[in-house]
Amino acid sequence: MNRILRIAGAQMGPTQRADTRENTLARMISLFEQAASKKVDLVVFPELAFTTFFPRWLLSGPELDSYFEMDMPNPSVQPLFDCARRLQTGFYVGYAELTPDGRRFNTAIIVGKSGEILSKYRKVHLPGYVEPKRENKFQQLEKRYFEYGDFGFACFESPQFKNAVLGMLICNDRRWAEAWRVLGLQNVELVCIGYNSAAYDPSGGDGEDATLRSFHSKLVVQANAYMNATWAISIAKAGVEDGAGLIGGSCIVDPNGQIVAEALTLKDEIIVADCDLSLCRHGKDKMFNFSAHRRPQWYGLITEQSGTLSPSHLPGGNENIA
Repeated sequence: MNRILRIAGAQMGPTQRADTRENTLARMISLFEQAASKKVDLVVFPELAFTTFFPRWLLSGPELDSYFEMDMPNPSVQPLFDCARRLQTGFYVGYAELTPDGRRFNTAIIVGKSGEILSKYRKVHLPGYVEPKRENKFQQLEKRYFEYGDFGFACFESPQFKNAVLGMLICNDRRWAEAWRVLGLQNVELVCIGYNSAAYDPSGGDGEDATLRSFHSKLVVQANAYMNATWAISIAKAGVEDGAGLIGGSCIVDPNGQIVAEALTLKDEIIVADCDLSLCRHGKDKMFNFSAHRRPQWYGLITEQSGTLSPSHLPGGNENIA
């Protein structure tokens, strides 16, 4: 069976607070059509693709609610789903989800070639803080506006995508090796990621700039794709939104951790790659043959605690010292 999956990343330039939903959706459909003209199977859009990155602002009431989707699809985004059906092309997209019982999540979905939702993921690793920091010009209030994702890290297979094993992450999730490994243990072959990452230190200070944050963004995708023998596609919303910079660096990475396609701008841009899913087997059967080499009995700390403890505070911490 031919297992070459052609995928596209639809990097988006900035979306300002004043931009209308109609204008943003028109940009997305234009990108979708450009990608579909290259005969791709799947298009990946960024995190929170339908709006500006609103967690940088202190919001409440109807203004905050206006950034959330109560249904998916809904009339304002239905044209994107119609586009999938018309072009027979699937897509990943991130958005802010408001559930019928009032819960809020940073969410992503993968939609099939007939416009049907195949899988949903809710972001687990929320960055930022709950209370605004007066000293910061721009905030990072994801912990204020969203709950932690409650779906875990699930994979799925679909004949629409050459029976690839697909998994999803959102933005900060890509920095956490545990998330990748849970996907890897399900034999993942393609990890789809959308992000909106600041071109400055969102927690304040001057310890990080756009160059360093761009390096880290690609580093974590390359390293984790290699360590889990999977293809990965990581797609940005980039540029300057109302004075706040977002990094670009959208890329497609192969199972050896090599970048095979990369965005060159901070604007709306399409990148494309043919993913030979059989290339995953080399790593999965050799260096990262989990059943042969993993020793989970020694990994307990990963699930037993969240923060760090010095060895002297751990049970048996010094027992192997002569």
